[in-house]
Amino acid sequence: MAAPNEITPKQLLRLIGTPDAPMVIDICLDEDRAEDPYLIPGSIPQAHTQIDEIITLAGDRSVVVVCQKGLKLSMGLASILRSRGVDAEFLAGGMYGWRETADAPRIPVSAFPKSTRWVTRHRPKIDRVATPWLIKRFIDPNAEFLFVTPDQVANVAERYDATPFDIADVAFSHREERCTFDAVLDHFALRTPALDTLSQVVRAADTGADNIPQAAGLLALSVGLSRMHKDDHTQLNAAMPLYDALYRWARDGQSETHSSFGGQS
Repeated sequence: MAAPNEITPKQLLRLIGTPDAPMVIDICLDEDRAEDPYLIPGSIPQAHTQIDEIITLAGDRSVVVVCQKGLKLSMGLASILRSRGVDAEFLAGGMYGWRETADAPRIPVSAFPKSTRWVTRHRPKIDRVATPWLIKRFIDPNAEFLFVTPDQVANVAERYDATPFDIADVAFSHREERCTFDAVLDHFALRTPALDTLSQVVRAADTGADNIPQAAGLLALSVGLSRMHKDDHTQLNAAMPLYDALYRWARDGQSETHSSFGGQS
């Protein structure tokens, strides 16, 4: 019989990458993580004893607690959090259950940069908005993005311990016809069918290299948002729902066409 405060890997997988995703707290022991050095996308590693810190991190968000097997560590912490007013569940089967779930991506621990701060060129349009969306939804929900003049990206990265992206001669940037969004997907092992589809739309809108029907719409909306917002951070916040919608279309909405609505929408 399922516990009333558990969530299955399949249920969590449906939430990962969406605005409704819970905060995933990974409390695997060091020896467990050394044996299986991967994280669920968007999860935050914490010690199971850091209860006050976890409550502060959670704020008003729901929480899913993950340990190696989904037993004493995650069950216990989920109950403690619930006793303190946090909407908490534990992942049934833990990381063992997650890795046995079809199409459930796992990010290598070694892939994560040391800092949660990223920096790129100012006045973003497509790739420099899509990439932050990808990072915040699938890699680090607490990521912070800096937008500066192109000639200062490297200097700001050094001074503020930030990871530079979408500039020349860095790991996260364009490679031939592939854009920064692709580089991040590859580095963090996030090549799911839905994100692959979204990457094709982003790539086509950003580079014009492929004939993808949805790319023209993304380009138009991206240019429009950049004209509406002078502040890059405000523009990024405004664009997040746009990429949320594109992701849901890529994941489970591609079969719907104009004819699906009887010619009306």
